[in-house]
Amino acid sequence: MRGGLIATKLGMSSMFNDSGEVIPVTLLKVQDCQVVGHRTKERDGYTALIIGAANAKPSRVSKSMRTVFANAKVEPKVSVKEFRITEAAFLDVGTVLTSDFFKKGQFVDVAGVSIGKGFAGGMKRHNFRGLEASHGVSVSHRSIGSTGGCQDPGRVFKNKKMPGHLGDERVTIQNLQVVDTDVEGGLIMVKGAVPGSKGLVVYIKDAVKKMTAV
Repeated sequence: MRGGLIATKLGMSSMFNDSGEVIPVTLLKVQDCQVVGHRTKERDGYTALIIGAANAKPSRVSKSMRTVFANAKVEPKVSVKEFRITEAAFLDVGTVLTSDFFKKGQFVDVAGVSIGKGFAGGMKRHNFRGLEASHGVSVSHRSIGSTGGCQDPGRVFKNKKMPGHLGDERVTIQNLQVVDTDVEGGLIMVKGAVPGSKGLVVYIKDAVKKMTAV
């Protein structure tokens, strides 16, 4: 199990494959990605790489983190993330990671924070079908229907799907295929959509459920 990369979502585009089919892709930008530390089994109880990305001004970094970056002899970073690894996948502190860390055709898992959509009803939030458009139903076509009996059970069960806050939560999209990479531009192009809006920081790692490319 290897580490991963921290990238910024630039947006979506499309590409043509060898057979002329249009493929929707998301462009991910990898910038100043470096190994800034280790987690070892002897000291921490598990093995991991601490990855940092996007250089930051020292004044915009906390004093404790400035010490961490100084000890690693790397520039202060905007984003820092731990990636669990096996002991065989350790990389030296200061190692620069580029977009060719992932190869064309392989599958990756991408995690990010989804777009917040505020308060949403049951139909949008949980894909409820709503009530009838006729047969005596009026006003409450998009309502969620019954939420619990009056006498029995006399309460609303926990975890009942109801209207509420939608989005703005961590989401991982699995098994996205890497269509192409551009080392000079620091770009990774993955097939399909990635959670979050433009400019959002996302975390890319090898796919857990699909280790090899098709």
